[in-house]
Amino acid sequence: MAQLSVRTDSCDLDFLALGALVHRLDPGIIPFRKAKSFDIHVSGGEYNVAANLADCFGLKTGVATAMVNYGIGEMVQGRVREMGVKPFYKHFEHDGVRGPNIATVYSDRGQGVRPPVVFYNRANEAGGMLKPGDFDWKSIFASGVRWFHSGGIFAALSETTSEVIVEGMQAAKAAGAVTSFDLNYRAKLWATIGGAARGQEMISKIVKNVDMLVGNEEDLQKSLGIAGHDVESKGALDPDSFFKMIERAVDKFPNVKMVATTLREVHSTNRHDWAAVLWYDGKRYVSPTCSLDVVDRIGGGDGFASGLIYGMLTGKEPEQALRLGWAHGALITTFPGDTTMAKLPEVEQLAKGGSARVQR
Repeated sequence: MAQLSVRTDSCDLDFLALGALVHRLDPGIIPFRKAKSFDIHVSGGEYNVAANLADCFGLKTGVATAMVNYGIGEMVQGRVREMGVKPFYKHFEHDGVRGPNIATVYSDRGQGVRPPVVFYNRANEAGGMLKPGDFDWKSIFASGVRWFHSGGIFAALSETTSEVIVEGMQAAKAAGAVTSFDLNYRAKLWATIGGAARGQEMISKIVKNVDMLVGNEEDLQKSLGIAGHDVESKGALDPDSFFKMIERAVDKFPNVKMVATTLREVHSTNRHDWAAVLWYDGKRYVSPTCSLDVVDRIGGGDGFASGLIYGMLTGKEPEQALRLGWAHGALITTFPGDTTMAKLPEVEQLAKGGSARVQR
């Protein structure tokens, strides 16, 4: 077993994410077929972690991503600046008609017994056009990066995006950064570029360069080809089967030092039970369980990952880091949008067992 080796010297960035940016159209609780207006959220599974770490946790973060030179791109760039994230853009020109585009996510929030409905337009997406050589990793890492992160949705966007992740991960390892990967397996995306077999092949190449994995039981099974357990008789918040699968995953990928996930039992769209687990250096850690009154569930998992990574970057004990991730992920579900509106003292209070009493 081995622990993470987090740099403590002066670095230009505490955290760097690689992934595609999207804009999410959110009509609130109104289904899209009846919507007359919507909010616009800037998002991306990898970017969300960087944005959360900058805005809530005060770290120096960056994102390497595709950018399109048109009005939506300008809007997205403004939101990235607002969150305090340093951009490393590969620019694409829009032809005024077909793109390339920044992908659109359509996602209402559901309500009660009616679940959220999410669908996409990723046609001609600039993020999927990224290929090895598009980023000058040597220059980016030259000024110091402590942690590098990417994810499975970006990996599945095209034939080339997984290769960009491998290239970035190898540069990060050479520069002494900790590397993490959110498995985020999406069968529909992999189906367009070779299916499950291709997905497992490419994700295995990525994970060989990874120190920390984020992913649930389904992610481990479908992304890594890890045999699952019969969990039908167990509750959704029972961590035992997850820990057994982690041990199998680490046997297959002994370079992985840390695996974490959230545990969520959905009673209704707005009422969830929420917990999280962490496997680190051969030891098991389990968060408390709390009941959430959910405003918007999108982004909770990225909120968990950012709080956990903040804990590890700042030298917290594993159990404390897990609680920070659990608390921040819980708080994210109380805000609209995909990125944080929480403040660090709020996260710390909840992580310690704080209540929802009025703060006077």
